[in-house]
Amino acid sequence: MPTRCVEALKAHRIHQDARRNLAGKRWREHGLVFASEVGTPLDSHNVRRAFRRAVKAAGLVAKDWAPREMRHSFVSVLSASGVKLEDIARLVGHSSTTVTETVYRHQIVPVMQEAATTMDNIFPMAS
Repeated sequence: MPTRCVEALKAHRIHQDARRNLAGKRWREHGLVFASEVGTPLDSHNVRRAFRRAVKAAGLVAKDWAPREMRHSFVSVLSASGVKLEDIARLVGHSSTTVTETVYRHQIVPVMQEAATTMDNIFPMAS
């Protein structure tokens, strides 16, 4: 796992512990890494709402972005960086490389660059 992801998960654990304390008796422990504000499993509404907040915080128009763009960007950036298609397919949970190649990897360079810049704005490196 990339160091950046490990650090993000450590920070997330601290944040989630704070949310657990804030929720008090409302917290429902499910042993989840990613949970709602009260410890319950996330659903698509929770994810979209949190994603919109992150996009807005990055100064973008929330209605122009959806979580799927991050998946496309992830595949495209890995592909452009020379990661083998088979490895990318496994990372995104595809049973073969067909969907990975036909649906995700066909991104053009300007779109990938815009998405990478946007991801940098959404998830800036700590100074």
